[in-house]
Amino acid sequence: MFRTLTLATIIAGAAALSFTSQAMAADEYNVSTGITAAGAPLGLHGVDPVAFIASGDPIEGVAAHTVVHDGVAYRFASEANLKTFKAAPAEYLPQNGGFCTFGVSVGKKFDGDPDYAAVIDNKLYVFLNADIFEAFNKDRAGTISKAATQWTDIRSTPVEEL
Repeated sequence: MFRTLTLATIIAGAAALSFTSQAMAADEYNVSTGITAAGAPLGLHGVDPVAFIASGDPIEGVAAHTVVHDGVAYRFASEANLKTFKAAPAEYLPQNGGFCTFGVSVGKKFDGDPDYAAVIDNKLYVFLNADIFEAFNKDRAGTISKAATQWTDIRSTPVEEL
């Protein structure tokens, strides 16, 4: 019995550590609730980041073209876009972990909705809603600068603590 209890304790501890690591990583990225068939939560609301940066429009990815990067599943409209992303993911990831850039600029992690987004200098910035996007457009450079500074401070902070 002691051996079984010890093994059960070890398994439970390992599961808790695994969950904790996943939870901490998820706090660094804006993801959907639940997981995809790829075993990771969905990033960027399923929009193809490669196509978005190329076109400036939110183009839906498909489940058949999914890649998991840093614990987040990203979908792509084509195999070519998936391969482009895999070759240089940092070039295509949404800024500020996919959280609302304006929110990050004030120290918060709000949902980043690809319907309200801007591609600036080949970088993708997403926003909470139309009103926030309008506020961003009044001072794009200032908001991006503030968000970059704040992101280094809040990146690993759980959403609930902000």
